[in-house]
Amino acid sequence: MKLYHSSNVIVELPDTKHSRLYLDFGRGFYLTSLHNQAVRYGLRFKRRGQQAWLNTYEFSCDDSLWNIKRFDSYDKQWLDFVAQCREGKDVGDYDLVIGGITNDRVIITLDRYFMGEITQEEALGLLRFEKPNIQYCIRSERMLRECLTYIDSEQL
Repeated sequence: MKLYHSSNVIVELPDTKHSRLYLDFGRGFYLTSLHNQAVRYGLRFKRRGQQAWLNTYEFSCDDSLWNIKRFDSYDKQWLDFVAQCREGKDVGDYDLVIGGITNDRVIITLDRYFMGEITQEEALGLLRFEKPNIQYCIRSERMLRECLTYIDSEQL
């Protein structure tokens, strides 16, 4: 399957070491299967006066050989996982986490929840109307080496 990673640089050899802390699924290399989502994300760099690159990869793995966590919706399990990761707690020993991205609408709900303005039930009630834009977070260097192959980069 083709996956995309937007950056201000070409990323031929991805790693988890350059990942920021406190992200949705913890420290890892983040990708999406949605081309338009990756392009939109990449345009953030251009708005900041930086170069923007869309890096393309081929991802292939046997799911039975890896520890994979998958979220199919913005539910309580997803919310708890993201809350812990955003607090800097790496949840589980997963090679790969797949699930919804916190886009602009979702992040407002999450921020209100994290600040205690709304309850978990209220947050989940608001999130149930959101269709997840899927992100992939490869959290192990081994999976990066064995399952992700760089194809090319296109300047945006």
